[in-house]
Amino acid sequence: MSGGSGRQGAPRDRDPWRVLVNVAQIPETGLHREIEADEAARKAMAEVAELREVVSAHAAFDIMPRRDGSYHVTGRVQGRVGQTCVVTLDPIENAIDEEIDVIFAPPEQIPQMADLVDEAEDSDEETPDPPEPIEGGFIDIGRLATDALFLGIDPYPRKPDAVFERMVEAPDPEDHPFAALKALQEKGGGKKPKGG
Repeated sequence: MSGGSGRQGAPRDRDPWRVLVNVAQIPETGLHREIEADEAARKAMAEVAELREVVSAHAAFDIMPRRDGSYHVTGRVQGRVGQTCVVTLDPIENAIDEEIDVIFAPPEQIPQMADLVDEAEDSDEETPDPPEPIEGGFIDIGRLATDALFLGIDPYPRKPDAVFERMVEAPDPEDHPFAALKALQEKGGGKKPKGG
């Protein structure tokens, strides 16, 4: 694994799992798609996310056209990722299950839709996310699934029974706030001045 994020360079690095849906071919009744990442996509995802491995990645999407030319994409991404326990350094697997609810819109509509999002932020209602752009007439549900999978990764994976063991040492009698003062007294203050 490389030390960097792996997000520079070839497009494959940026989008390890690409599955394009042509919006012109989405019927008025909507489209249901299920996708499964192949070995190459899983390996590329693991490199980008700096994981030991991506064991599996599956996504199911419903894409519904809206009257304003945008598309409402809902779905779920499920997968298993191989990580390393931050406590024991043992290899472990974690399950990921993330829901997706995103609006895709033609790029020219996004500024005005973003303004609506800004206006909604001023109200007490729940703020919708700004829409994602439809790029070249396509929605990349593979990228959408990858982003959701990455969001679900535990940044501090631990085995269920792993606990941090604190190093407990016997207290050093010389290691207390007044140890330095005591040492000074013993060095210079133990002798009584001569004379008298």
